Amino acid sequence: MKTLVLFGSTTGTAESVARMIAVKLAAEVLNIADATSSQIAAAERLVLGSSTWGLGELQDDWYDGIDKLKQTDLANKTIAIFGVGDSVGYSDTFCGAMAELYKAVKDSGARLVGAVSTEGYSFDASEAVVDGQFVGLALDEDNESNRTEERINDWLKTI
Repeated sequence: MKTLVLFGSTTGTAESVARMIAVKLAAEVLNIADATSSQIAAAERLVLGSSTWGLGELQDDWYDGIDKLKQTDLANKTIAIFGVGDSVGYSDTFCGAMAELYKAVKDSGARLVGAVSTEGYSFDASEAVVDGQFVGLALDEDNESNRTEERINDWLKTI
């Protein structure tokens, strides 16, 4: 099964996490700005990741990237989402970009996997929480980088 990890990253944090995930999955990794619709279509499994900006917004590369996803037939693909954010400085929008990725693919016919319990996280609010769980893997490299590897490993077991 071909797995493609797609990320949007401004400061390099989401890219670094995407590369860690890709290594563990033996997957190809691409910035969404460089990915083509045909590359997305060729993958059976997609891992989508973004840093969160402003009031829970996607990283800039994803705005065109969402269009690429919507132009691709995602039916029967397996999709997992991850996000990076700051649970202290932006506690009320923590990893909110994951919600935008989730909304873009939830009605695509793809099988969404990798929801994560909010237990063990400290934040006030997040649009990325649906039915008491994050829609994907939430990571805080600013304040909890010591938990990143363990969280990734645990998450990968579920997807």
